[in-house]
Amino acid sequence: MIEPELAAVFVGSTIRLAAPLLLAATGELVSERAGVLNMSVEGMMLTGAFAGAVGSWVTGSPVLGLLMGVLCVLPVAWLQAFLSITLRANQIVTGIGINILVLGATTLGYRAIFGSRSREEIPGLDKWAPPGLADIPILGEHVFRQTWLLYAAVLIIVGVAWVMRSTSLGLAIHAAGVAPQAAANSGLSVTRIRYGTVLFTGFMSALAGCFLSIGDIHTFTEGMTSGAGYLAIAAVIFGNWRLGRMLLACVLFGAATALQFQLPAMGVNVPNALLIMLPYVLALLAVGGLVGRQIAPAALTQPYKGH
Repeated sequence: MIEPELAAVFVGSTIRLAAPLLLAATGELVSERAGVLNMSVEGMMLTGAFAGAVGSWVTGSPVLGLLMGVLCVLPVAWLQAFLSITLRANQIVTGIGINILVLGATTLGYRAIFGSRSREEIPGLDKWAPPGLADIPILGEHVFRQTWLLYAAVLIIVGVAWVMRSTSLGLAIHAAGVAPQAAANSGLSVTRIRYGTVLFTGFMSALAGCFLSIGDIHTFTEGMTSGAGYLAIAAVIFGNWRLGRMLLACVLFGAATALQFQLPAMGVNVPNALLIMLPYVLALLAVGGLVGRQIAPAALTQPYKGH
């Protein structure tokens, strides 16, 4: 039987590991609903993690580091938007190209600033628990005491859900991804909508990257996202482009990652390589359509030639 404290640690770890995936996936969901696939989410997250870490280290303020992370990711998002929307380049190819560029740039910057093998600890975001919940035995400390950015993320995601379901802006985003020409005929600017959603993806990916570096481990390592951006995209597909199901997918991926640390602590001998690959196996099943029929927005990845 699992000890209550170990179970609480597992739940808390699952939430913590799912949070950056959920942030990035929410931004990607909005963009894909508008018809733009951002394969560069991985690069955006890595840029945010690096810029947030450097900003926090230089200023001594993790909040300023978070702000710097967001500001540095927005040009990357704009580049993705310019290539895929204005130039109508292949969205998958441009996204992967940006990921490779960012990986090289952050690795070079990391070695120049911190040294090739540095693990220097940097100021990180404070942890916080809602009043009352922090006092719950076992659960309070291990489950509810999380980086405050996690709770801010919950509020942002609730806001996104409301906008997408109940506002004219949400309707316009859906229209841009399903019937862009009809949206344009009704007076909407499909190009502006798609640019806005890609920039929003950049904002959310920046928060996700900063969550990793200054919200979780308080340091930066080369390529520290380790495919988390691709998992975020897989979560959107896994969730069939619905926010609620996407949330469950992110939690599932977070739990699969948490098992890497939980099973050894419980004395269960499972090859570490198998545990590391588990989230990606689940993502592969999702992308392969083995978790049910996937219905993508009709105009996803299709360039729009109007305005």
